[in-house]
Amino acid sequence: MQSPLSDPNFRIEPLIEQHDRGAFRCGVEALDRYVQRFAGQDSRKNVARVYIATTDGAKVLGFYTLSAFSIELKDLPAAAVKLLPRYEEVPATLLGRLAVSEECAGQGMGRTLLVHALQTSYEASKVIASAGVLVDAKDDVARRFYLHFDFLQLVGAPNSLFLPMNTMARLAKERSR
Repeated sequence: MQSPLSDPNFRIEPLIEQHDRGAFRCGVEALDRYVQRFAGQDSRKNVARVYIATTDGAKVLGFYTLSAFSIELKDLPAAAVKLLPRYEEVPATLLGRLAVSEECAGQGMGRTLLVHALQTSYEASKVIASAGVLVDAKDDVARRFYLHFDFLQLVGAPNSLFLPMNTMARLAKERSR
């Protein structure tokens, strides 16, 4: 079977009515239920921006959500704090959910969705300030996935992770060379 990532029609786009969310299955009931029942509402009510991976404009192969957030400086790791002003809280972008359909597991879809989410967050930070991207990993496997991409663990919360926006800016600059 050909990976959807190599399909010329593969794209990641904001959630629209035509996306068939009812058939999505990733193996985590809470994530399946979210995209099937609540993603549309969250998007319409501007609680979360939902992005869908698809090849045909209908079938959901994966998804992620982004929302505005704030985080207390005391919760951030020292490596992130030293780069920020000493406010009590700083703005951040919350990567609330990220899931890949069971049929696309192991094909690089999670990495592709994460990179898209980080690029989207970085571009948005040029318009609305954000010190970085925050994610709460559901388990050790997810935590290791994010750590692989240089996320930093929050103080006293090993599954809460943060990627400073200046790290994303540096990576974007390196890619443009």
